[in-house]
Amino acid sequence: MQNVFITGGTGYMGRRLILALLERGHKIRALVRKGSEAKVPAGAEAVIGDALDASTYAARVAPSNTLVQLVGAAHPSPAKGKEFRAIDLPSGLAAVEAAKRARVHLVYVSVAHPAPMMKAYIEVRSQVERAIRDAGLNATVLRPWYVLGPGHRWPYLLIPFYKVCECIPSAREGAQRLGLVTLPQMIAALVGAVENPAHGVRLVEVPEIRQTNACGKDTEILPAKSA
Repeated sequence: MQNVFITGGTGYMGRRLILALLERGHKIRALVRKGSEAKVPAGAEAVIGDALDASTYAARVAPSNTLVQLVGAAHPSPAKGKEFRAIDLPSGLAAVEAAKRARVHLVYVSVAHPAPMMKAYIEVRSQVERAIRDAGLNATVLRPWYVLGPGHRWPYLLIPFYKVCECIPSAREGAQRLGLVTLPQMIAALVGAVENPAHGVRLVEVPEIRQTNACGKDTEILPAKSA
């Protein structure tokens, strides 16, 4: 059993991750603003604090083994540079500081790069990655490009384009690195990161997140290893 502290636990990926971890027997505490306690899934403990300010919650991370940082601007787009700097950057840096103080493994969702677009988003996420390395943390950094799921389905139209690019040698690496991943694949990758803490900094790129079988279905999460 892992003891996990999650920021962004009431969001798009956070709620699903909490439910998946609870189902597997892990103990979960989720950081929320005062008044949002009811949004935390049943079975997880709500912790009051501000995800943008490590001083409001760093002391509450222990006795967790892992801190998962999922706070960020909703529906990222090239037009949200100001939001990335106001939300994604301070929340990421706060998580780094909190993980450093608590001496725990950090799981951080970054973004695939380099890429010809989303420059502000990539710069903010890259800055947090640099802070992770500078802090000397044990951390798992996941780098998806776009996560397909409820309310995030329009990129399905791009799948034929990706298939063509993956068949062209000069375009194959970029198509794979900036490939689409599904929400179940992301949750499985996050669960794997929690259950298999990194020593040093481990990068999980799109091809590793996209672990599918021959039928194209999402790979099931492997049983937890016994202690």
